Order: sequence, then C-alpha cells, then structure tokens
Amino acid sequence: MKQADIAGVVLAGGLGRRMGGIDKGLQDLGGRPLVQWVLERLAPQVGTVLINANQNLARYGEFGCPVLPDRIEGFAGPLAGLHAALSHAQNPLLVTVPCDSPFLPADLVTRLRNALEAQDADIAVPRTGKQMHRAFCLARRELLPKLAAFLDSGERKVGLWHASLNVAEVGFDDQADAFSNINTPEELAQFGQRPREP
Repeated sequence: MKQADIAGVVLAGGLGRRMGGIDKGLQDLGGRPLVQWVLERLAPQVGTVLINANQNLARYGEFGCPVLPDRIEGFAGPLAGLHAALSHAQNPLLVTVPCDSPFLPADLVTRLRNALEAQDADIAVPRTGKQMHRAFCLARRELLPKLAAFLDSGERKVGLWHASLNVAEVGFDDQADAFSNINTPEELAQFGQRPREP
C-alpha cells in the first residue's frame, strides 16, 4: 500500500568492494540493473523515491528519481546516505533500502510504519530471526540533527547509531528471503538463476 507522506531512498552510494570495486546498483540481474529491481519494489510503497549515489550520477538519473550524493566526504556508508536524504526530503518519514536487495518485501513500509507508530519509536528496522537488517529502516525526519552530530563526531557504525535511539524491531520471518542481498559477482550469477516473483 502506498504511504504518500513517506519518502524512500535507495542507498547506492558505496564503493562495492566485495563486487570488485564496481558500482553494485548498476550491475545486471536478469537483463536489468539491480537498482531498477529495487525501485520497482519500493516505488509503489512510498510517495517519493530518491537515489543516494556517489558515482555514475547521470546514469542513476536515467531512472527518473532525484539523485543525491553524500554530504559527508569519504564514502561514509549508509548513514551518510540517510543523512543526505533526510537533508533533502520534506517528508515527515523516510525509509531506506539498499540497492543490492532486489526482492525486498512489498509490504515493508506499511509494516515498519505500523510498528514505528505503535511503539512511538525513533526508527523501525526489520529483523529475521536474530538478524537485524539495518540498511533498511524507517526514520523520523526530526532525527536529522542528532544524526548530523553523530557523523560529525567521526562515527560511522549503523549499529552504534541505532543503540542511541528507540528502535522498533519488526519481525519478517515470514519473508526472510526477501532481505537476500547481492554483494559479489558469484552471488549475482547465483541470483540470476533464481526464479523471481512476478
């Protein structure tokens, strides 16, 4: 279900080290770039879609979304992408998803929002079993000053940032495979052979 007041951002700002230093979001899966799979899963769930990227900005711009580079120098990780998106978006809530998870749940945003509001939390993060999927999160826009201060202090670890917040953990054990991500050329080849949902 579309949550019109929520902005979504696809995090594609990394260096793709495990992919051999190539831009992961633009790698081909089943004839389409990884980021396109992610956009098609995310767009029906949110009012606005953004892409956070630090390389190949013109190429990412071809997908029809605003492209935001990090405002923090040095490829500072997913928190820098969240920071860039919160700095740009006017929406009260913003959801992040990584560019390497092409099978993300179609009800991700609804379930994260329900938990965020029910628990009056700062952010909501999906969990399968004991594993938190921290690159996915629904965050309140008013967290921007706190996040900026955290990054200005030199910290980069997502888990440490989350430890300072009221986090709603949202179980997705019914869709554990939806959080599968693609980090290496071998995984890309493997997932290319996997039957995909329509």
